[in-house]
Amino acid sequence: MWNATLFGIESYKMILWFLTYSILGWVVESIYMSICNRKLTNRGFAKGPICPIYGVGALTVFVILKPYSHNMILLFLLGSVLATTLEYVTAIIMNKMFGEIWWDYTDKPFNYKGILCLESSIAWGFYTIILFTFLHGFVDGLVNRIPFTVGRTVGTIILVLVAIDYTIMMYKQKKESLPKRVVRLKESILLKIRR
Repeated sequence: MWNATLFGIESYKMILWFLTYSILGWVVESIYMSICNRKLTNRGFAKGPICPIYGVGALTVFVILKPYSHNMILLFLLGSVLATTLEYVTAIIMNKMFGEIWWDYTDKPFNYKGILCLESSIAWGFYTIILFTFLHGFVDGLVNRIPFTVGRTVGTIILVLVAIDYTIMMYKQKKESLPKRVVRLKESILLKIRR
């Protein structure tokens, strides 16, 4: 997994870029929402400090729009459209999985069902320009400073912890709709662990 190549890029770099963007996204959004709510707010789905949608979004935008990185106007327009599309797809998936969407733009002008809004789409265009002109160079430089064995070990640990964290949160969200046999299996495993 760590030595493969994805879209002509080492998977080691892609995984560490993904984790870095996911953590940075969580930090920025949690700070922003904490200020808006006037109290500490965890904007992640689970307990850990990570929002994978930012990692997926940043890498998707980077990989798809890299050929246009020299043209700022085109980059802005394509970034707006691509990120807005990702936001819409994420909303559909969240609604199907959890029966809710974790953001609401109904109070914003030019919104679509509270899922998308013009203000957000314009912001995605600017974020795309920031990604290509500054942020990705910073993230790549950070990843390049990490020795391979350290990055692989820490990256694996983080991915395992995130998988456990998300599994627990998914279980808590969906336990009412799980078949009774799954709940009984979980309880029998916990009993064995406690003995």
